[in-house]
Amino acid sequence: MSRIHRRDFLRAAAAGAAGAALAGRAFAEGGAPAPRPARRGDEPAGGRKPGHFLLVAFAGGVRSRETVGSPGNIPNLMRIAEQGVVMPNVKAANVGHYGAALSLCTGCVEVRGIRDNNRGPNPTLFEYARKQLGLPAQEVWLSTADGAQTVNFAYGVHGEYGAKYGANLIGSDGLFNAEFREVLRSFGTPRMPSTEESKRLERLAEAMDPEALAKAEDRKFASDPEHARRLQKFILEELTGGTAGITGPGSGDAKAVRVARNILRTFRPRLIGVVLGNADVAHGSFNSYSEVIRRNDAELGLLWDAVRQDPALRDDTTMFVLPEFGRDSNLNQRNGLDHGDGSEDLGRVACIAAGPG
Repeated sequence: MSRIHRRDFLRAAAAGAAGAALAGRAFAEGGAPAPRPARRGDEPAGGRKPGHFLLVAFAGGVRSRETVGSPGNIPNLMRIAEQGVVMPNVKAANVGHYGAALSLCTGCVEVRGIRDNNRGPNPTLFEYARKQLGLPAQEVWLSTADGAQTVNFAYGVHGEYGAKYGANLIGSDGLFNAEFREVLRSFGTPRMPSTEESKRLERLAEAMDPEALAKAEDRKFASDPEHARRLQKFILEELTGGTAGITGPGSGDAKAVRVARNILRTFRPRLIGVVLGNADVAHGSFNSYSEVIRRNDAELGLLWDAVRQDPALRDDTTMFVLPEFGRDSNLNQRNGLDHGDGSEDLGRVACIAAGPG
């Protein structure tokens, strides 16, 4: 595991599809301007062609003291860091969980209220990647823990970007949009494969008619027949894989990572974002917060292992794990941790990355 200078890390991050947008917020200090978005024809650093990228927003407020400061909590992330780099002292701005997590997606400091549920004015890295690299929807995905605000991470309201360049969004329960919920409920839990399963696939294909999907507010999943079939396969794997049955502290985060792993296996997209948030249970319980960290570490280890075991992904996939900010230095009266004391524990976080370049 190496510890590198911020400038070197920025240079490496710029080597791929999402690098320029990502580097602006995640590693800029003191409000430094973000690099310009990548453009068609740009040569990546070192002549390396853009590969596959996993951006994990380890949000919800995670102190370095419980991550790199307590390696026993994150054995998998430390294992990943041994293959890449760790930045143990990255400056972070506490602009609220929603604003800070959105900032990781846009490369800009996004100040948002705790109950704000409006899309941001700045393009997300998903929009940059799709517009400037010409990526179709099936190449860019976002998997989130539950919460109404998380849908806003898929795209912003900038006039030159917006919904048509947004990420395919999937919530942590493993179901896409409300448009699909009743269809899936009517199928029950299928067993794979069988004659009945084939019939259900045909019914699902009918339910995913492009004209019907075009009425969806945000997403048009089935842009071509091949993508529709792969989407069907993914849905069936979700239904049979037990993702929706995950419970306990951190279950939303665990589902989000598990869904991302299934997306990766089914679609092998160029860019996947995963937004976690269950660590905010720390307000009421330090023990539950620590359990969320350990559980997320286990799931991220499985995600990385899936990458390393896939011949099509293992040599050109980069993963970034980025907390949005930390937590207070001292426990509160509930034996938990808030985030408002302005301490180094709150304002400095540890980021990890591994992969080519």
